Amino acid sequence: MTDFLILLAGQLMNGFVFGMILALIAMGLSIIFGLMDIINFAHGAYYTLGAYVAISVMGFFDNFWVVLIVVPAVVMVVGFFVESVLLRPLYGKDPVFSLLLSFGVMLGIVQVIRLVWGVAYRPFSPPDALSGSVYLGFLHFSVYRLFVVGMCIGLAILVWLLLKKTSVGMTVRAAVDKRDMVKALGINVSAVFTVVFGVGVGLAGLAGALAAPLLAVYPEMGIQILVESFVVVVIGGMGSFKGSIVAGIIVGEIMALTTLWYPEMSHVAVYVFMAVFLLTRPKGLFGSAI
Repeated sequence: MTDFLILLAGQLMNGFVFGMILALIAMGLSIIFGLMDIINFAHGAYYTLGAYVAISVMGFFDNFWVVLIVVPAVVMVVGFFVESVLLRPLYGKDPVFSLLLSFGVMLGIVQVIRLVWGVAYRPFSPPDALSGSVYLGFLHFSVYRLFVVGMCIGLAILVWLLLKKTSVGMTVRAAVDKRDMVKALGINVSAVFTVVFGVGVGLAGLAGALAAPLLAVYPEMGIQILVESFVVVVIGGMGSFKGSIVAGIIVGEIMALTTLWYPEMSHVAVYVFMAVFLLTRPKGLFGSAI
């Protein structure tokens, strides 16, 4: 292969990695919106929190596999608290209240991060077992980036199976369409909401932990990726689980290719694509069904 084709292939691979991280974050956004009709502006803050918790857990245990277990658990507990104590009293009221609350939660989490971990950039290296590169037959590529792709694909399959093939998933999907009927059957819909919200933000926290060795870790790191995640959700279709994955890959590749040819336009290109796309398909790729 020529040098340019190798460069192009590497950039496409990098775009796929970033797209899968975006898809993982957007999955949580879509699940929360699909069940609870909440646009969670704090989602990027949970992503940031996951990255910082990963740094602390790694420093304490020096074991990346422990990080992958502890981080989503910690962020889920935070999500359980936010949903049950702060969000629940706002159900049935004007959606503006929940939007403002989630924005306030975002500011609160970022401020806590600044107080606990400081404002300086924090380094976070991938574990030794996942360092180095592997030859794919046409280029050498980072082992850790391949691991991130595998993790994101595995989590997407796991969440899909949970939603489609288990009684818990059936309850969640029933609560989306027939909330009153689910209540009449004696199912605690409030508990379902809490679990779904916790799982959604837990996915964002895990995405932050996976992205920490690839991107700079700082208190405001979740703001930009939150905007890009909303672009993914809009392109994929509000509330669409499948749309989050497909649109995440599309957005990741657009940013990667634009960075290769015109770096200054890498972020703007995504919004231009979203605007043009929505003019022809306002509901996104896959409508609004999870």
